[in-house]
Amino acid sequence: MATNGAPARLQSCGDVYTVFPSASSIELSGTIKWFNISKGYGFIVPDNGMPDVLLHVTCLRQHGFQIAQEGVRVVLKAVQRPRGLTAVRILSIGNSTAALAGTQQGVTPASTLQRAQVKWFNRQRGFGFLTQGEGTRDIFIHTETLRNYGMTELRVGQAVLVRLSEGPNGLIAVEVRPGATLGQV
Repeated sequence: MATNGAPARLQSCGDVYTVFPSASSIELSGTIKWFNISKGYGFIVPDNGMPDVLLHVTCLRQHGFQIAQEGVRVVLKAVQRPRGLTAVRILSIGNSTAALAGTQQGVTPASTLQRAQVKWFNRQRGFGFLTQGEGTRDIFIHTETLRNYGMTELRVGQAVLVRLSEGPNGLIAVEVRPGATLGQV
């Protein structure tokens, strides 16, 4: 309790949580069930069978992480809130078990990061195409790939860095990062 008799307050993960004297954080390990960067949150399934733990994007960022991909192992501190467990501190995130981006799960990147430019992107349709310049093959990009790497939108002409893989119908972006402003790619 605070010295004035009011419940103590814990500032963590973007929100102010009321912490009662008997409340304390517990350390858990588990797997990211899902995380949507656009919504700003997701859930972790604890290994010990406890209910899912809410993971807010500000908690990730406060502890040096930008995204949490489905299937990633995580160790965290959580507190019990009226609506369930909430992550308040990320101790570690291991990407070794992470599913690869978007709808291309299980696709292994076949390239290093390469420069590309957005040819067109339709958020409502959930996909678009990138180019690496005239005379090169178009690169398919799915909106889930964007979400998995902390992006929500692409603009025509925007420069990006991508890892590619060969899909059944051509090149697929399996990782995307914001790129520096480039002239023609």
